[in-house]
Amino acid sequence: MNNYKLVIQYDGARYKGWQRLGNQENTIQGKIELVLTKLEGREIEIVGSSRTDAGVHAYGQVANVKLSKLFSTEELQHYVNQYLPHDISVVEVKKVDDRFHARYHAKDKTYLYQIWNKSYTNPFLRKFSMHVNDRLNLEEMKKASTSFLGNHDFTAFSNAKSKKKSMKRTIRSIDIDEMEGLISIRIIGDGFLYHMVRKMVGTLIEVGLGEKQAREVANILQTKDRSRAGFAEAQGLHLEKIEF
Repeated sequence: MNNYKLVIQYDGARYKGWQRLGNQENTIQGKIELVLTKLEGREIEIVGSSRTDAGVHAYGQVANVKLSKLFSTEELQHYVNQYLPHDISVVEVKKVDDRFHARYHAKDKTYLYQIWNKSYTNPFLRKFSMHVNDRLNLEEMKKASTSFLGNHDFTAFSNAKSKKKSMKRTIRSIDIDEMEGLISIRIIGDGFLYHMVRKMVGTLIEVGLGEKQAREVANILQTKDRSRAGFAEAQGLHLEKIEF
């Protein structure tokens, strides 16, 4: 078998997320698998590094696929892009060792969340950012974000249903910047639970609006009370990069 690593970009606005569920074709995974199945002449399954939610975008999603036929990387990339919808692109193909696994071998993931923080909407960013009308206090948000750094139990900041898996994750860095009304929150960690980034950002937004105090974040982590965390909209979230 020939193992290929794919780097994928997509506008997730009209899809039900990355992961194919049953016969659900309106997913990023489902769309790519349909093309590869046609190419290979048999049912193909790809493995993605991160299961992004419905409406979430990606600059650098990574997947791997094992094909029985040998293709040049250029040939494979050209074929897949020829048949994919225009809001999904395979931007890089690399032949890798048979043992490479896009999910299990991922070391760090970088997520970017964008907030348009003006009194008016931005027509060109409306699909790729969350609009917050009232002015956010970035200094308080930065202060609150420090509570997320390090290894913690993120039960309060997840909607994960399984209690068997560990809820502990390590957040390596959080950077919050603003340029001409566009706020960028970049979070790097060793992994993320279901809805974790959106709940972290939603809570930071509440702090920025004065609805919560910065010191409350540490307490929410400790109490594991999911009802106290905020929740940001899907369209502002982008899977930016994955390190192996």
